[in-house]
Amino acid sequence: MPKPAPLLGSHVSTSGGCAMSIERALSIGCTAMQIFVKNNMQWFASPLPASEAAAFREHARRAELRSVFGHTGYLINLAATNPDFHARSVRSLREELIRAAQLELPFLVLHPGAHMGAGAEAGLAQVVSSLDRIFEETPGNPVRIALEVTAGQGSTLGRTFEELAFILDHVEQTERLCVCLDTAHLFAGGHDISTPAGVKRTFASFDKLIGCDRLAALHLNDSKTALGSRVDRHEHIGKGRIGLEAFRFIMQQPRFRKIPKVLETPKGKEMLEDVENMALLRGLMDALS
Repeated sequence: MPKPAPLLGSHVSTSGGCAMSIERALSIGCTAMQIFVKNNMQWFASPLPASEAAAFREHARRAELRSVFGHTGYLINLAATNPDFHARSVRSLREELIRAAQLELPFLVLHPGAHMGAGAEAGLAQVVSSLDRIFEETPGNPVRIALEVTAGQGSTLGRTFEELAFILDHVEQTERLCVCLDTAHLFAGGHDISTPAGVKRTFASFDKLIGCDRLAALHLNDSKTALGSRVDRHEHIGKGRIGLEAFRFIMQQPRFRKIPKVLETPKGKEMLEDVENMALLRGLMDALS
């Protein structure tokens, strides 16, 4: 009996309408997909037309994608010290949660934020209070926030599992939170996942400090930058500093089979690079450890 296709895909453009992302993802063989729910470099957007949301939800081939989720815009910083910037961030995330609910997405991946010199402790407290406010203002919204581990560039929070655990432990409606792990961020942030022992040690630490039940998604990206560089630069699978061991481990582990795994590697309009990366990852499932 053949093995089921892995839950694997890519971040896909919604240009031309959200429903077009489904067409694009299926055209390259995705079984999972990540999208932005609006322009990722704009604070706000016009309300999502009901017809566009319905076209996405009711697409004839929507069920062929076994996992579809979103990623928040890059301007959002819940730890911002500037009052106007912080207010915009809170409003922007609140509106993205509403759009995600219209599209029936299970969660949105979010970079926790950057403390901008205020210090990690103050920054984490600001993130917690911001999420508490947003959740209070969106009662009944079923979309969860998946806190993404970061490379730790500048004053960015979320590089360590301890910082993510702090947010998870202190937000009042913690059931509305989960976690997304990015392999490039892990490596650049100082987690050596380039060896079999290292990747096992990293996930054992994650299980201990956060718990595998919190893991909602995996971003599979190699890293252009060195271990501990704290610089976030994605590279194609096997062509960066991480190598193949981390990806082999992830693709072969039974506990990750139901976790969506998506690429955020560089690509052109035809997404041929995604096709090559996914073929390599599928091959690692059967490769000898």
